[in-house]
Amino acid sequence: MPADACDAHIHIFDTRFKQTLAADDMSGVPTTVDDYRQVQPSFGTTRTVIVTPRNYDVDNAVTLDAIRQLGIDRARGIATIRPDITDGELDTLNAGGIRGIRFTLYTPDDAPTSFEMVETLSHRVHELGWHLQLHWTAAQIVEYSHLLDRIPTEFVFDHLARLPVHSGLSHPASRLVERWLTTGRAWLKLSAPYLDSVVGETGAFSDMDAMAQHWVNVAPDRLVWGSDWPHTSMKPGPQPSNIIASLNRWTGCASTRHQILIDNPERLYGFREPAPHRS
Repeated sequence: MPADACDAHIHIFDTRFKQTLAADDMSGVPTTVDDYRQVQPSFGTTRTVIVTPRNYDVDNAVTLDAIRQLGIDRARGIATIRPDITDGELDTLNAGGIRGIRFTLYTPDDAPTSFEMVETLSHRVHELGWHLQLHWTAAQIVEYSHLLDRIPTEFVFDHLARLPVHSGLSHPASRLVERWLTTGRAWLKLSAPYLDSVVGETGAFSDMDAMAQHWVNVAPDRLVWGSDWPHTSMKPGPQPSNIIASLNRWTGCASTRHQILIDNPERLYGFREPAPHRS
């Protein structure tokens, strides 16, 4: 990995902070900042983006604490909020290293937010220069495409946009994602191939390669990479070496990896930049 490489998607679960939603059972799994520090050398990264897990509802204290522990020069965060948040609370999140908000709606029944909140909150965070992070299904991307067309903020698709492996690039969502990427409206995370892979880790998640390589060829300047540690949907989680092997297959040359791991995260998350102010 090159120096300053960024892992743009991890979660921290810490028993010092109360979990109010029983979304992901992480009992018995190492999930604290200290635990991540133990595995981080295996990924070869020195910058990190912490994403508030849905277990914490809209309490982002665990993420702000993780940013402080890792260092605000090396860490950023993605929060979960609702429309009743005050400007003062947004400013506090901003000062603490938050640079976007997440809508985890692939299973909307146990989500802390809703599709109805997307447009309102996009305008709120646009003033701060933040983006939206979307963990949506491919079908949801198609259904709510007009919503995404009209919001002011840029948006990031989690986990290869959750395109189903059997239809992949022929799915209607793929054409939408490609349009948004190539017009500078969207970003995409090369992360968590195991979520939609059929062959799994024993098959090196190779059935996801064509899809990931397509995005690298089409829009290398709009991609970031994340380990998805501690792998809430796969227990035990994949070996770090297998995750890195997938990344190397997808990206090919060192210059492309540098772009995805360093240049793009610097632009998206503002590494090397002070906290943005309201426009």
